[in-house]
Amino acid sequence: MKSFTGKINYFSALFILVTISPSFSQDAFKPAIRFAYSSAYHIDIFDTLKHEKIAPHPDSVPQKDVMDVAKKVIPFIKTNSDSGKIKPGKILPAFYPAIGYTLAAGWLASASFNLSLYTSAPDSTNLSVVQSEAEYSLKHQLILSFIPTFWTAKNKINIIGDWRFYIYPSNTYGLGTHTSLLNADPVDYSYLKIYEEVLRHFSSFYYIGGGYNLDYHYKIKELGQNGDFESYNQNATSTSSSGLIAHFMYDNRTNMNNPKKAFYLSLIYRYNSTLLGSSNDWQYAQLKIQKYFSIGKCVLALWNWNEFTFGGKAPYFDLPSNGWDTYGNTGRGYIQSRFRGQNMVYLESEYRFPLTKNGLFGGVAFVNCESESQYPSGKFAYLAPAEGLGIRIKMNKKSDVNLCIDYGVGTGGSNGFFFNLGEVF
Repeated sequence: MKSFTGKINYFSALFILVTISPSFSQDAFKPAIRFAYSSAYHIDIFDTLKHEKIAPHPDSVPQKDVMDVAKKVIPFIKTNSDSGKIKPGKILPAFYPAIGYTLAAGWLASASFNLSLYTSAPDSTNLSVVQSEAEYSLKHQLILSFIPTFWTAKNKINIIGDWRFYIYPSNTYGLGTHTSLLNADPVDYSYLKIYEEVLRHFSSFYYIGGGYNLDYHYKIKELGQNGDFESYNQNATSTSSSGLIAHFMYDNRTNMNNPKKAFYLSLIYRYNSTLLGSSNDWQYAQLKIQKYFSIGKCVLALWNWNEFTFGGKAPYFDLPSNGWDTYGNTGRGYIQSRFRGQNMVYLESEYRFPLTKNGLFGGVAFVNCESESQYPSGKFAYLAPAEGLGIRIKMNKKSDVNLCIDYGVGTGGSNGFFFNLGEVF
């Protein structure tokens, strides 16, 4: 990690300027992108705010997915039709069973599902997506998750959920970004997560709504020793964070599985109260920004994830930490929970490109950087950068779901493989 003496907010401000400021010079921005990714490409920073369906090029090569490949071996397998029409209510499945190895779980057996469908006419309604996973590892970790995102007709209502149950022996490394892998502290706990919210469309691609969040950690045991964990957790064997949320969102992504040309902004405020069963009264704010530029057949994707706790003491395992975003993808290059703090700022850029004309294989190159505030000062003092490459395999060409296999390298000897069903962000 490199010492960071400036204000981390400058990085967030620059990202926001590039992504949403109407006064940012279009002519000044294009040469920078062209320099980085070839002068043959053309980017219009403002037309990403338009809600457009990207139609296939008339002379494009027919697209393929893993079912098309499987049919050559097993002829009776039903493949996804090449027809451009998708009927409302038709489920578009993607399934990924695996026996493998990850930094957080070790050797494991898992099954990941992505079920996508349109609840109404596809030309006026976003694709609804249900992500689910079941995993068990030789470290005796059990993970069950169910993450639905439903859109009603003409995107009038957006219903978002996140339900999980974990039995989770793992490691924690202390607080802040200036910690070491040598400080790994084995801990064990069970975790129940229940998030539900409903947002209502009110103008253009703007939505507003609210909901309820519960994070309940219990059977907490420290199996090693770490001064930060012991002093902060104060021997608690269970903690609960229960609160109402308010959510403001801008979202013109038509397919969250694999956005091509879109902009997404989410601002969440959460108030956890002892009246609702929280261990403490405390507050939380989250700002998330994602922007996607189409560059020929490639995509440049930008991601900014920020979390802040205030107005009370958040339980240790509810503090912001890498790998604990909705789909567990922040901090590729580091093991989950490698960094934790009262506040977190995260930036990532990923360049996505095809490897085959039929869309079956693709590749990515990514860089990211994060900073978690130091404890107890609350100051941002260090950065943790990482970078990597990845392969994409088309699992369902109709819902545009990819299997993501990435290899990331961080600092201090951190490196490993990372898997996801659907694009990382």
